[in-house]
Amino acid sequence: MPRARPVRAGRVYGAPGEGYSGHISLITALILIGLWFLVTEAGWVKPLFLPSPVAVYNKFVVAWTDGVANSTLWEHTWASLKRVFGAFLLACVTAIPIGIMMGVSRIARGLFDPIIEFYRPLPPLAYLPLVIIWLGIGEFPKIFLIYLAIFAPMAIAARAGVKSVSIEQIHAAYAMGGTRGQIIRHVIVKAALPEIFTGMRIGIGVGWTTLVAAEMIAADRGLGFMVLNSAQFLDSAAVVMGIIVIGLFAFAFDLVVRYMERVMIPWKGKV
Repeated sequence: MPRARPVRAGRVYGAPGEGYSGHISLITALILIGLWFLVTEAGWVKPLFLPSPVAVYNKFVVAWTDGVANSTLWEHTWASLKRVFGAFLLACVTAIPIGIMMGVSRIARGLFDPIIEFYRPLPPLAYLPLVIIWLGIGEFPKIFLIYLAIFAPMAIAARAGVKSVSIEQIHAAYAMGGTRGQIIRHVIVKAALPEIFTGMRIGIGVGWTTLVAAEMIAADRGLGFMVLNSAQFLDSAAVVMGIIVIGLFAFAFDLVVRYMERVMIPWKGKV
């Protein structure tokens, strides 16, 4: 009878590693780009619906040098980065502490949980009119709309991380003379970090998806604004270029958060 492979931290020894998986991802991306070239060069799809990679690259060069929708690509990108990361940082300093409070306090959970669970499933476009009525059409309403979208998943992830802490760890800390504040800081928050980082990754992804809705509020530049403006003029190449730029920035930030997670939580996934 064959011996079972040893398992540690969810990984089976002898299974393909992360490097192997990365090679598969790279090959998959190259195959998709090749299919994109094939479909567009063969004329199977009209350029209005799917521009060729060459057309998208040419549009990228034009957007970087001459500009699209009255601004260069860098100006659009910088405007969007300020909005998304401003909202993300604001969510980090509010959603994570509130989520931790919800996990350790029944009063905080009773106060915040109904509000978060009520608005969390709502699409940002549903409360966009209220944001405009309350805050106007300046820069802050755009950031606030993205902030609302990011806040809920980050707070819920922090709460879930706190609830996942082993009660034995808490009792052991109390037995060693730890105070409530020390236990929250050094035991509960530390054990909740994996869930908190997962919430950060989900939150920033939601933030990028909300960007287009946020830049509908009287924006004159931004990647979402550029995509919407180009779509009105049926400029498919600019639309695809904007989508690719947004996707690349979102993916790059996700890699940064993964790296921070490995550095700050080296024990994750280990016995």
